[in-house]
Amino acid sequence: MLKARNGDHAEERAEVEVLFAEAAKLDTISRKIKVSSARLDDRGQLSKNAVKPVYSNTHSLQTMNDNIDKILDAIDKMLGPSEDKGREERIIRAGPDPKGITDYLASLKRIDRALSQMASANLRVNQQAIGDFNELLAEGSSQLQDLYRSILADELQPVEPLNYLVKKKPFPVLEQEKASKLGLIDSFLSSSTARNASHSSRESPSIRIYAELRGGYLSGSLHNLSTASISTSKRKVSGEIYRQGTSGIGTYAQAIESSFSAEFNNISAVFGRENWGFAFDATCRKALAEFAKTLRELNMHIKANLATDCFLAYEIVEIVTNVGYRLDQQTGQLKLPFADALKPIRETARSSLAELLEDVRRRVSSMQSLPLDGSVIPFTTEVMTRMQTMTTYPQSLASIMTSLGDGNWQSVASIHSTSSTSLPSLKSFDVGADSSQLLAHYIMDTIETLLTSLDAKARMLLKSKSLAGVFMANNVALIDRMIRSSDLSSVLSTGNASAKIESWRKKGTSAYLDSWREPCSALMDVQYINRSPRPPSGNNGVIDSTAMIKQLGSKDKDSIKEKFKNFNTSFDELSSKHKAMQMEREVRSQLAREVQAMIEPLYARFWDRYHEIDKGKGKYVKYDKGSLSAQLAGLG
Repeated sequence: MLKARNGDHAEERAEVEVLFAEAAKLDTISRKIKVSSARLDDRGQLSKNAVKPVYSNTHSLQTMNDNIDKILDAIDKMLGPSEDKGREERIIRAGPDPKGITDYLASLKRIDRALSQMASANLRVNQQAIGDFNELLAEGSSQLQDLYRSILADELQPVEPLNYLVKKKPFPVLEQEKASKLGLIDSFLSSSTARNASHSSRESPSIRIYAELRGGYLSGSLHNLSTASISTSKRKVSGEIYRQGTSGIGTYAQAIESSFSAEFNNISAVFGRENWGFAFDATCRKALAEFAKTLRELNMHIKANLATDCFLAYEIVEIVTNVGYRLDQQTGQLKLPFADALKPIRETARSSLAELLEDVRRRVSSMQSLPLDGSVIPFTTEVMTRMQTMTTYPQSLASIMTSLGDGNWQSVASIHSTSSTSLPSLKSFDVGADSSQLLAHYIMDTIETLLTSLDAKARMLLKSKSLAGVFMANNVALIDRMIRSSDLSSVLSTGNASAKIESWRKKGTSAYLDSWREPCSALMDVQYINRSPRPPSGNNGVIDSTAMIKQLGSKDKDSIKEKFKNFNTSFDELSSKHKAMQMEREVRSQLAREVQAMIEPLYARFWDRYHEIDKGKGKYVKYDKGSLSAQLAGLG
């Protein structure tokens, strides 16, 4: 068994020795491989160092070759425009018509592009070509401007606006083909290149030409309406209040709105959006200047006839503001020019409110006499007609009065201190509760001014208080009637207008009744309760006049007789005067009722007591209760 174990160990040692021998061989091979690898690296580095100069030279040659190609291409491009000058010159010299507008514009664009290229190259050899191309560009721009004018020239015949307004037809616009051609021309003329060629860097030549020609067309078309506006405004009876719509200014403004609207459509079709506003302003400038001149002349006429023609100013404010607002909504332009044109008229309209009040004071103060029969004076009718006319201009007066503020129309100085130059907004034309109250306040201020002035003048000129009372009552009645029969009733429906008018009516009535106190005083008797018994009565409670007379002494009887005589004389005299006075129908009946309510109860009491003083002979007792009642009823 020991021998077998030794045999196994011997075999294992033999295998280990074999493995060591193999490992020694592999180690030898590995060292040989490392030596070979090192040799290969050295040889590769030598090859790389040998090839690198060759590669570098080859890359430089390729870059140089590319640069040469680019230089040749650039030279070809720089020399190309010079070589094409002959072709472009033939097109430009021929003008735009033979070649058509598209080819002509394309040639101008090529010239512009060539100029840009030569300018960026900055080569001395191109200086002559640059000068030649600039001349061609200027000539082309000039020819395009001439063509632009010739196209517009066919559309410059002024039209008669009334033909379109009466038939409710839109104003004529440019034909689509012409508008397109003008748009193509404008696309070049509005460029910086064309402006530089025309020596106008701030204004497009096409806009300048368009505004000059079409502006003249607008002005020419509207000129007759300007003249008509002035003539129709002045053609009326002297002293007659202006009637709404009789002036041609409404038609003039309507024609301006329609023609300007049509012109804006033309401009929208011809110019780029960025130039719409400038072109529209420039085109309308001449027509607007004439419109402003017309308004200034109308303003002079209104100022000279303010009491009657201030209503024309209110109408113009309303019309022009609405037109300006609608055009601003459509175009976004002309708001300020319309405000400037309207300013004189608007200031006159504002100042007219105080001037009208002052006119009332001045006219009444200058009156040398009043009707001796107490009748209404024509001036009251004139003032109330003014107030009635004011109600037909609610929008403009709402704007004016709102800008002034409540009560600031009492003096011209206060109006000038609140002067406004801007075009009123549409909101200020909103006739709401506040603006209606302002108008109501102004109307009542005018009525108060009139009645206060008339009352002072009546107390000064009329010989009796009763006549002054009738005069005031008549004027108040006329005022009240003219309020109730017109739109003034709705304007004055709120507030205390009715109460103020009623107070004036009562004041006039009280003044008139003052003269009737004399017959009333004659019916007053004195009774001493502690000296005499109660007046005797009959079976039915009626006072026994006979018994009353018997109780009187001779002096008392004479006094009663004298009282009856005084009453008869005073009553007959006042009745005659009452019937002779000129009274408004409602005033006569109202005053008669007041007199009857004042006299009849007193007379009935006095008659019941003392009618037997003349035993029915009628020597002292002229009227019984029935006949007196009939006489009083006859006063109405």
